[in-house]
Amino acid sequence: MLKTVKPKNARAKRAMAKREPQQTENPKTTLFVTGQKSSQILKLAVADLCTLKRPFIERFTKKNDIHPFDDASSLEFFSQKNDTSLLCLSLHSKKRPHCMTLVRTFSYKILDMLELYINAETFRTLQQFKNKKPSVGLKPLISFHGTVFEDPNQTKYTLAKSLFIDLFKGQDATEVDVEGLQYLISISAEEPTDALPNPQIKLRFYLLRTKRSGQKLPRIEVEEMGPRMDFSLGREQFPDPDMLKQALKKPKGMEPRTKKNIDTDGMGDKTGKIHVGKQDYANLQTRKMKGLKRGRNEKDDEEVGVEDTASEGEEEKTPKKAKV
Repeated sequence: MLKTVKPKNARAKRAMAKREPQQTENPKTTLFVTGQKSSQILKLAVADLCTLKRPFIERFTKKNDIHPFDDASSLEFFSQKNDTSLLCLSLHSKKRPHCMTLVRTFSYKILDMLELYINAETFRTLQQFKNKKPSVGLKPLISFHGTVFEDPNQTKYTLAKSLFIDLFKGQDATEVDVEGLQYLISISAEEPTDALPNPQIKLRFYLLRTKRSGQKLPRIEVEEMGPRMDFSLGREQFPDPDMLKQALKKPKGMEPRTKKNIDTDGMGDKTGKIHVGKQDYANLQTRKMKGLKRGRNEKDDEEVGVEDTASEGEEEKTPKKAKV
């Protein structure tokens, strides 16, 4: 574990502030680590992945005696030291040939990891495809093909899909220029059968070519640019539920603000509720109509009529005098 020290100058203070949790995190950087024993296939595969992921990479050239499923403390140390949340360990052995382990961390602790064994027979490098390569730092299109990636339960394939998205998605962006979409990453797997319960994952990279179609929208063609990798799945470590819940928690400032009492009905119209206070109908302002106005002498006539009826009633009650 790294001991916590106070920064001695402003430069160290800024560096420590960058490593603290942020409301908007920086793009995930991947650290490529070489194990105690490697192979030529792994070296070429790591070199091609570093080319496609630049500039968000860190790479170690020296060998390290690391076995993540037995002891992952070294990877946690490297993650904290280099401020990288993704790690890729390449290790070759007779039992696990051409093994590439993808590791994801949260708060510099191991969250989940998965072993991928490269098929040496079908492997092709980036340089074996003689065509144009995309520019550095462009966001790719990512496509998944296969029902194994859509399983509602947690499996090796759903874990591989999540790791591949974090590995290749690059920098977050709200808007993307169409001209910047220059290549496509296709990740596919066959349907599992009784003879083949665990199909291989096929990773392909394609260039996007725009052709004239005679219409407003162009015609899109794809051309394989490499590298070509087929993976067999090995050991896995699923994330701890409590740690995963904490990792998926969004800060308060990131949630969109919703206005109260405003909703959208089935027709797409915006509706709202208005709460008003208690109304005094005695002082309610109504529309003034000319036909409802009183005349000038209307009030006087009503008062005179009331007085006449009252005098007539008094006369009736007074008894008449008898004649002599």
